[in-house]
Amino acid sequence: MLTPPGALARLQQFTTLGLLVAAIGWFAAAWRAGEPGWAWVGASVILFGYALTLAAEFVLLARINRGDAAPQASGRQLLAAWRGEVLAAPQVFCWRQPFRSRRWPDHLPAGASGRRGVVLVHGFVCNRGLWNPWMRKLHALDVPFVAVNIEPVFGSIDNYAAVVEQAVLAVERATGLPPVLVGHSMGGLALRRWSAAADDGRAHRFITIGTPHHGTWLARWAFSTNGRQMRLASGWLRQLQSREPAARAARFTCFFGHCDNIVFPASNATLAGADNRHLPAVAHVHMADRPEPFEELLRCLQAPPR
Repeated sequence: MLTPPGALARLQQFTTLGLLVAAIGWFAAAWRAGEPGWAWVGASVILFGYALTLAAEFVLLARINRGDAAPQASGRQLLAAWRGEVLAAPQVFCWRQPFRSRRWPDHLPAGASGRRGVVLVHGFVCNRGLWNPWMRKLHALDVPFVAVNIEPVFGSIDNYAAVVEQAVLAVERATGLPPVLVGHSMGGLALRRWSAAADDGRAHRFITIGTPHHGTWLARWAFSTNGRQMRLASGWLRQLQSREPAARAARFTCFFGHCDNIVFPASNATLAGADNRHLPAVAHVHMADRPEPFEELLRCLQAPPR
């Protein structure tokens, strides 16, 4: 299977190239005007201004997390997480997702029967390119997997359950076994929404990374349908929880962090009864590149069938 690039990849291609053109244009105009200092300053603001937005998010999360049950982050940890996110964000949003989302195709080899597979589900304003480091490793290990693109980008999370269902079916047919389902950010909610409607025995294990299981403070400014669904204690989240058996959380491993700049309060990325794992000094997008979630996936793949 080779997932089409999708609308988000095209949008991020346009945005990335637009920023480069704007930076080059500003630099050239200011340089010709005899203002080399402003040439460098303007181009830097255009290309790296996102770092200031990230800094504002870290200020907010530090304040909101003061009353949270999760471990409190030190100033050094917040700075380290901010630095990591400044480096990770352009790799994901300006390279992997817009230009490399099809670099690693889904892997369902003919001899996959009897080998447990994986379904990878990205989060808000992302696509399957987020998982490129994971897909490269899974290809090398010959692990069957499908990585989806969930669209429409700003639609309802309810609509994404059908995309998850198609991916689960593909892995089930190739392997004959229930797959491990992995979701980053909103992708974890898409998995829960699928699970609420599907036979519970069709997933071997769930792994969520920075998923706003109880919503996020930052979503109060969301304008999209899926963004509003991720508001703190939203009606959509309450309805989802009412449809889930209490015992299901025991099959979840939830990675969360006190430096998550998108999902805060930090403990909102946990579930009661789940195996909740704290990732210190790492921000939201960068969480997907940490070794701990991938190592947990490998452990789940090696576990005997239930």
